[in-house]
Amino acid sequence: MTKLTGTPATWFVTGTSRGLGLELVRQLLQAGHNVTATTRSTERLTQALAGVDTSRLLALEVDLADEAAVADAVRRTMDRFAALDVVVNNAGYGFLASVEDTADAEARRMFDVQVFGVWNVLRAVLPIFRKQKSGHVVNISSVLGLVAVPGWGLYCAGKFALEGLSEALAGEVAEFGVKVTLVEPGYFRTSFLTTDSLALPTSTTEGYEPIREMTDNHLNLQGSQLGDPVKGAAAIISLTATEAAPGQGPLRRLLGSDAYSYATSKVQALTADIEAGRELAHSTDFPQP
Repeated sequence: MTKLTGTPATWFVTGTSRGLGLELVRQLLQAGHNVTATTRSTERLTQALAGVDTSRLLALEVDLADEAAVADAVRRTMDRFAALDVVVNNAGYGFLASVEDTADAEARRMFDVQVFGVWNVLRAVLPIFRKQKSGHVVNISSVLGLVAVPGWGLYCAGKFALEGLSEALAGEVAEFGVKVTLVEPGYFRTSFLTTDSLALPTSTTEGYEPIREMTDNHLNLQGSQLGDPVKGAAAIISLTATEAAPGQGPLRRLLGSDAYSYATSKVQALTADIEAGRELAHSTDFPQP
């Protein structure tokens, strides 16, 4: 169980200059924890934390796609705090485009952050967690890591990959006392649906007008999302205090009533597909003696 009382816990959080990541850092510092916060702009982060005691903050500009830079950030965390308890892989951004309109460079850039960046963090922190026989990895996915919708193909691909990686990881590290949690938010009232955080394709193809209309609708949704980032960050912190042992208890945690609705609809549709294919699945086996 993470140390939420008594001795301060040490957290390593990526993607902290805005949104859930920023709110998470704010609440952790206010609770007296040690925080290493990676960001693309430490200046923007510190400005956003005005009025908060940042004496327990190590703010670092880190390119998560750079394995050496990530390893150095983890080393600096250990040098500063001599401990590491919770790692939150939160960095990410949205991308709205048809699959056909998604350029190679855009796809690789997304996977650098959402998949390879996470892998770099994991390779750097898991030796520490294994040695101390404790630790908690919290990977911030999305309900779109469970449900794919038109226009979100690239973003969903990255989050689906993160889901598979996390599920395998949870089984691998439970015996070392390391816990893994997947957090799957719905739409939260952050800047995620603004042009600051939502990337768009460099060119579009005629015929995908419904996707461009959906893009406009999403941009207009800003400010009316159901999710409260203050409550979301508090929920993430509370998840690290559960008594369930590594490998036990839920792997996935939904945040937001919209996420719950999307996920339950996906489970129903998936179950229907599986049952519809029962006869075909069994028909491809060798005959049993």
